[in-house]
Amino acid sequence: MSTTVGTMRIRHAFALVLCAGLAAGCSSGNGTDTTATSQPSTSESAASSTSTTSQAAAPGPFGSAVCGPGFLKSLTERQKLAQLLTVGVTGTADALDVVKSEGIGGIFIGSWTDESMLANGEAAQVAEASAVPLMVTIDEEGGRVSRVDQLFGPDPSAREVARTMTTDQAYEMALERGRKLRSVGITVNFAPDVDVSSQPDDSVIGDRSFSDDPEVVTRYADAYARGMRDAGILPVIKHFPGHGSASGDSHTGAVTTPPLDQLQNTDLVPFRNLVDTEVGVMLGHLSVPGLTTDGLPASLSPQAVDLLRKGTGYDAPPFEGVIFTDDLSGMKAITDRFDIADAVEQALKSGVTSALWLTTDDVPRVLDHLEDAVAKGRLPQSQVDESVLTVARAKGAVSC
Repeated sequence: MSTTVGTMRIRHAFALVLCAGLAAGCSSGNGTDTTATSQPSTSESAASSTSTTSQAAAPGPFGSAVCGPGFLKSLTERQKLAQLLTVGVTGTADALDVVKSEGIGGIFIGSWTDESMLANGEAAQVAEASAVPLMVTIDEEGGRVSRVDQLFGPDPSAREVARTMTTDQAYEMALERGRKLRSVGITVNFAPDVDVSSQPDDSVIGDRSFSDDPEVVTRYADAYARGMRDAGILPVIKHFPGHGSASGDSHTGAVTTPPLDQLQNTDLVPFRNLVDTEVGVMLGHLSVPGLTTDGLPASLSPQAVDLLRKGTGYDAPPFEGVIFTDDLSGMKAITDRFDIADAVEQALKSGVTSALWLTTDDVPRVLDHLEDAVAKGRLPQSQVDESVLTVARAKGAVSC
């Protein structure tokens, strides 16, 4: 497809996924109505916030999408910065607190999250409390990376899927799983893993990879992503620019891939083929010779973001969707070298649009740090605004 058409499809589909999942901020009238239950209006949500300095709800109605300048004008600096954060929560109370007090852009449902939040439909309750549509994210690949196997039963790993299923069957499996995720309030899934790997099943990527053949990975990942999209879930492909042939495990330390030119015909192939198919992208904590510099992994690297955004460095279409980091707080590739506030600042400076980490404890401190970074010019205001609008378009809060 053309670059223009691809860009429009990405923006339109991402917004539809989140709006359909949340309803809040996407209805035709004022307030944040859903089709099933009435919700407090945006003004009521704003009034319930704890203080004027950390108030979550932006002033004015978000029931109808607005144009970008109006949206930006309605947010304080802190509220803008909060929209660029996705944080893990322990349960409903934790999620409600960070949404109401800081207006966070997204929450992450992890293995430590109280399952009752999903089982009892409380994720939707949290989304309803947000004045701006909220991303409710999860890491549900199947196999050993599953957060809902106790709730819905297990799905096979990616490698097992490619060994035993056709792509049509993989699509149907993802569609069924996606519908179940949507039924409990999930809107974004950090899957499929599009790493190209021949590693043993139990290695860091291993059976999370569909295959060591990039074309097989592309076909099955495309089928899986289509199933998720058709269920109302935004799929996020990972770990750009490719973890499959890297040495090391970013959970336990630094990771280095082969040089960028060696990734062109293997690891980058699935990204090249899928970035214009209505997905988000997650950056890996990967040092890539010929790409990353200054000791920064891809997740914090302006060069890696530039490669993904422009596409010209690996013969791909431009990408204008949401870019997530991998976890910044629980993986030693980052924590051995960066404080969480510094890591988030560097990620946002690099052009990442959503910095991800695992707990809400540091959210106020991180936002204080980011406000200081903007005030002192370390984090350009124009870049913050551009990233906020990228996320807002994805959520359906901005239509022009």
